[in-house]
Amino acid sequence: MILWKKTTNYKSDMTKFIDDLKAKNPHIDEGQRAGRALLWDKEPINLDERARAEQSRIKQQPYVYQSKG
Repeated sequence: MILWKKTTNYKSDMTKFIDDLKAKNPHIDEGQRAGRALLWDKEPINLDERARAEQSRIKQQPYVYQSKG
């Protein structure tokens, strides 16, 4: 018993808009990849260097605006 008929012809307004935008600006994908690489795709963290940096950090006094005098 089939309760509904699956249609594959439907495209939402948003999908049509994005498809039209990409057709007009084919370089938009490259810009997205460059932005992602700039903000998210980072090199792996070197754990030895990070541990050394944390050990060499100077401890801050509890209230930074109070003079020591």
